[in-house]
Amino acid sequence: MPMIDALWPEDALTPEAEARLVKELTNILIEAEGYDPANPAAQAVTVFHLHRPAAVYIGGERAEVMRYRIVPSVPEGQYTAASRRALVRAVTEAVARAENRAYEDVAARVWVFPTEIAEGSWGSRGAIWGLSDIHAMLAGAAERPAGEARLARRQREKARIVLEAALDATKTDIQAVAGGHADQ
Repeated sequence: MPMIDALWPEDALTPEAEARLVKELTNILIEAEGYDPANPAAQAVTVFHLHRPAAVYIGGERAEVMRYRIVPSVPEGQYTAASRRALVRAVTEAVARAENRAYEDVAARVWVFPTEIAEGSWGSRGAIWGLSDIHAMLAGAAERPAGEARLARRQREKARIVLEAALDATKTDIQAVAGGHADQ
């Protein structure tokens, strides 16, 4: 059940280019989650919200060129570091195609914030949906364990990051204390 919040002004693209971009971004997000964009169930639950800012300002001045902000949100466990990087690249390439410009001409104007919604916080259809529930719905009940494995992988990754930071902080504290005693 991915969701995309995108912001760009009304006149950023032609109506045809905008329609192609919305469809392409939808398919990119479905694929980034590991599902087939041709899957009707995945298409049916992927929601795209296009927000229309009246204007965009840079440094307090009205921007002369279009800026895009795209926030794809998925349940925790769907992204890896590699998939986040690939998603940002693919979204930026899609905007370049929509503007019919080179990647380098648009990359600095496209902001992508891949967001994971914490397990137990994805609410839809009047209920909370966990990653394994969503995975079973989109990939089939037999694939529920794959959703559980994805979430476990992500939670281990987050725990590893916290533990490494705690270990680094502890080493710094020990070095500071040892250095303080050496001065006495």
